[in-house]
Amino acid sequence: MTEDKIIRGLLAKGTVNLIAISAKDMVSQAKKLHALSRVCTAALGRGLMMTSMMGVQLKGAGNRVTCIIKGGGPAGNIVCTGRYGGVVKGYIENPKLELPPALNGKLDVSGAVGRSGELVVIKDMGLKEPYIGRSEIVSGEIAEDFAHYYSLSEQQPSIVYLGVRLNAESGEVLSAGGVLVQPLPDCSEAVLDGLKESAQGITNLSRLLEKGKGLEDSLRDLFSGMDLSVSEIIRPLFNCDCNRERIERILISMGEEELKDMIAKEHGAELKCDFCTAVYRFAEDELTELLKSCHGDNRCALRGGDNGKAES
Repeated sequence: MTEDKIIRGLLAKGTVNLIAISAKDMVSQAKKLHALSRVCTAALGRGLMMTSMMGVQLKGAGNRVTCIIKGGGPAGNIVCTGRYGGVVKGYIENPKLELPPALNGKLDVSGAVGRSGELVVIKDMGLKEPYIGRSEIVSGEIAEDFAHYYSLSEQQPSIVYLGVRLNAESGEVLSAGGVLVQPLPDCSEAVLDGLKESAQGITNLSRLLEKGKGLEDSLRDLFSGMDLSVSEIIRPLFNCDCNRERIERILISMGEEELKDMIAKEHGAELKCDFCTAVYRFAEDELTELLKSCHGDNRCALRGGDNGKAES
């Protein structure tokens, strides 16, 4: 069985950056965890693969990139967070939504995601403020929306392909693959023309992976004659980094009055992580202990040295 893989490399004698991913296991794990419908498996799978590829571009272990796809469709928002090394987590708001096939016979990802809204990319690079980029949703197919984001927000022309293939009857994930191609400043016009010509062929990646071809061999087929040089191979992972201490910080950040209200009315609290569905329960006495971290002016002092940030 072929393992999930991210390949970083260069094309055309080092004038084009390439990142590619095979992620059948990752998408299958997300499907099982969130009990995803077919169309939501394809939609979230595409978002996870893109965010994972963006994650390998991060510079340090503490860096994060979060992609929020807000297309206005019935599937709701898609939220994916990537960490250094291609580790990713994500969810879709209406995971059980199913739609009839699109006119082309394929899963109607665009209809589920929606075609009006925005793509928001938040990069936390450990600086005082995170970078926030925004662009309009252009199709709801996700790959096209990220290509538009790169062109508009980062002024980086890009070819993006994201594909998830499912068994039509069982919904089993058969393959999942993606490619991000970005020409460097010294890329020639001839190479750019070659990339444009190869763009349609790139859509065969998930089909090649389904047939059992490895990611590197598939790339060499798709970019034949473009001198692919592999610089790094990474194992992407679907993994949530939530824990009880982090959830405690979220509760503390809600403030003294909110905690008192939970104690008085609910005699406890239950919080569910949207990314991995883990449930954290806090008894009344545990909330009382957290309340001691709060000041009398209705503000709470967060524990754990995270500079006032609470994450889920």
